[in-house]
Amino acid sequence: MTSQTTVAPVAPDLPAPEPRTGLRGHPWLTLIAVAIGVMMVALDGTIVAIANPAIQQDLQASLADVQWITNGYLLALAVALITAGKLGDRFGHRQTFLVGIAGFAAASGAIGLSDSVSTVVAFRVLQGLFGALLMPAALGLLRATFPAEKLNMAIGIWGSVIGASTAAGPIVGGLLVEHVNWQSVFFINVPVGIVALVLGLVILKDHRAENAAKSFDILGIALLSGAMFSLIWALIKAPTWGWGNGRTLLFLALAVAGFLAFALWESRVREPLIPLGLFRSVPLSAGTVLMVLMAFAFLGGLFFVTFYLQNVHGMSPVDSGLRLLPLTGMMIVASPVAGALITRFGPRIILVGGMVVTAVAMLGMSALEVGTGTAVMSVWFALLGMGLAPVMVGATEVIVGNAPLEHAGVAGGLQQAAMQVGGSLGTAVLGAVMAARVDTALPEKWAEAKLPPLAPEQLAQASDAVSVGIAPVGRETPPPLVGRITDVAHETFVSGMGLSFTVAGVIAVAAALVAMLTKRGENADAGAGAGHI
Repeated sequence: MTSQTTVAPVAPDLPAPEPRTGLRGHPWLTLIAVAIGVMMVALDGTIVAIANPAIQQDLQASLADVQWITNGYLLALAVALITAGKLGDRFGHRQTFLVGIAGFAAASGAIGLSDSVSTVVAFRVLQGLFGALLMPAALGLLRATFPAEKLNMAIGIWGSVIGASTAAGPIVGGLLVEHVNWQSVFFINVPVGIVALVLGLVILKDHRAENAAKSFDILGIALLSGAMFSLIWALIKAPTWGWGNGRTLLFLALAVAGFLAFALWESRVREPLIPLGLFRSVPLSAGTVLMVLMAFAFLGGLFFVTFYLQNVHGMSPVDSGLRLLPLTGMMIVASPVAGALITRFGPRIILVGGMVVTAVAMLGMSALEVGTGTAVMSVWFALLGMGLAPVMVGATEVIVGNAPLEHAGVAGGLQQAAMQVGGSLGTAVLGAVMAARVDTALPEKWAEAKLPPLAPEQLAQASDAVSVGIAPVGRETPPPLVGRITDVAHETFVSGMGLSFTVAGVIAVAAALVAMLTKRGENADAGAGAGHI
């Protein structure tokens, strides 16, 4: 192993970085080390959903408890991302990445050893906090290590790893839960984390800008964390509470007040958490908005695809994961290609084209029917992956590349936070679109099928089931009615899903217009690796 003292950390903004020796700081090896750590977090994002039913049964948890297993992680991750990025800018991205890896793996192992749902939730929150340390640091390391002409390719490969891990989650999770136990879903992170930690210790090099902040904006952290918590919590609970409910409006109001207070404070403090001057960069601001809109359309729409495959087509989690391979497979292949194209032609044309293709795919998926075959689904899924890949790569480069190197961690946190907010917003809004469509269409289709009328309370319960593609039939339902009720439920769900995908397509068109404001990162040449690959 090369000692860290053999190559002194070099200020990234000096004109002549010290030549690299040995393994430490090698750009492509850095990418491998970073990718393995990111793979662990990305895999965890989809693998846990498969384990939730088994956790509920084994620990005798309520539905609310199981929801907290997901919501606790999401809240901790979203709230801490930008602050975690700032920690990387202050103490070095290598250190925060290694702490994130070690903490995430340890929390995963602790979840596997837990014998109560409260302990699982507590360690899931810790997972989210350590994951928040890891993700912005990964982008900061890539930014500091790769020169501008190689950065997009590196981000493309990084995106491929995320796509592959996300795709593997349901498949790996289904196999582990079915053939081992739910604990193994978390234990799998421990060996992966050990490998990532060892590689990180050997390969990663510390990069710090000379003019990085020397103090912490404690009040800014508190205001931003409170605002993010209020916003994400409102979006999580809005489908249950209702958008007009007083509690939803209260948390949304708290979020708005928190963001306004944060902006006012940041404009006055000497070393702010997020320098508001970053947003004077139109490309960076456009990239952030683009990331929100992309995540809104993608994650909000994809939320219903799982229900469509499992509840309408009756597939197992493993089978539904396999059916989504055209989407994630195309993202894996297209991400490095998109990186190369963005390097050659710049991000604007590629980003606009990617969102147009995404919009076409969304509108095509709005035409899916109950009996649509695998071949047709695969075409639209592959087209969606083809559109999303360049946006994932390009928007990330636009945000991180247009920020000064001393704020690379904050920019990485901003990119990840934009995805979290966009995904939560898309799931909540499109969920409301689905619910409204089901509330309107279900009574009509129920009457057209000449099914026995439902009392208002029964209709409300039926609507909740149909909104996720489940037919409201029970053990006492007469067999002749089961088929008719199932047909009505599935047709109603698919109608709502089609409307939701139409809305997602419109959002994708709006994102294409925003993408026209992007351009290549103005600070991309500041990376420490420039000229040393």
